[in-house]
Amino acid sequence: MAKLIFGMMQSLDGYVAGAEGQPGLPMPDDALHLHFSSQLSGFSGSLLGRRMYEIMRYWDEKEAEEGEAGLAFATAWRAKPKWVVSRTLKSVGPNATLLDGDLETSIKALKAEQQGVIDVAGPELAGGLSALGLIDEYQLYLRPFVLGRGKPFFHGPRPPLRLKSSEQIGDTMRLIYVPA
Repeated sequence: MAKLIFGMMQSLDGYVAGAEGQPGLPMPDDALHLHFSSQLSGFSGSLLGRRMYEIMRYWDEKEAEEGEAGLAFATAWRAKPKWVVSRTLKSVGPNATLLDGDLETSIKALKAEQQGVIDVAGPELAGGLSALGLIDEYQLYLRPFVLGRGKPFFHGPRPPLRLKSSEQIGDTMRLIYVPA
């Protein structure tokens, strides 16, 4: 059975993206980018909400391969299967499967048929999965920036969590939590 991990970069005040029209978090430095590439290489695949999938499709493009970090991440991204949860998309790109219908049933089936770790990307999707008790681990990558407002890491009620470990990656602190 697969394990679901929700992890994203966030500002010190808890936002994964700035408010509309406002700057968001800067791109990660090479150390963090290479960390994400290595981590993605070890995952069984990625489970994405529609908005996050549309953002991440950039890594399917040739221009994403700029520099060692970009090439490493694009290579890892393209190699892994992706499952996209959407009620509005009619099709998805390479190495991706569209999931529609009942979220709980679809994700329980995905977890049962897969092995290893599946990355969950997108705070709205993660919020829905958290409410269903389907997230096994949360990885918060705290970046040294304050956005003031925007899209929060936790979409909906915050689940009770217990700190499992922490690690510094360049100027970013990774905090790993499991449900309490």
